[in-house]
Amino acid sequence: MPMQTNSAPLGAPTSDVEVTNISRHGFWLLVDESELFLPFAHFPWFERAAVAAIVHVQRTAPEHLYWPLLDVDLCLDSIRDPEKYPMVYRE
Repeated sequence: MPMQTNSAPLGAPTSDVEVTNISRHGFWLLVDESELFLPFAHFPWFERAAVAAIVHVQRTAPEHLYWPLLDVDLCLDSIRDPEKYPMVYRE
């Protein structure tokens, strides 16, 4: 006889984007089931950022990420294929 439980079913995950590792060359994001690498050479906004600012990432739309502490918005396609998006960045 199967055991019955009174537990509620699990809800949706609280985050579908997570920083999984940071190195001196860049950092890795887990987005849904994919791991993406953001090299600082292509994404210089993060190179001198505090760890707390990098890991505080929000998914504001299915294909859009936002780092509020850095005021950085990126679409996932620009992470997957940064060569298609020429960098317009000035310090």
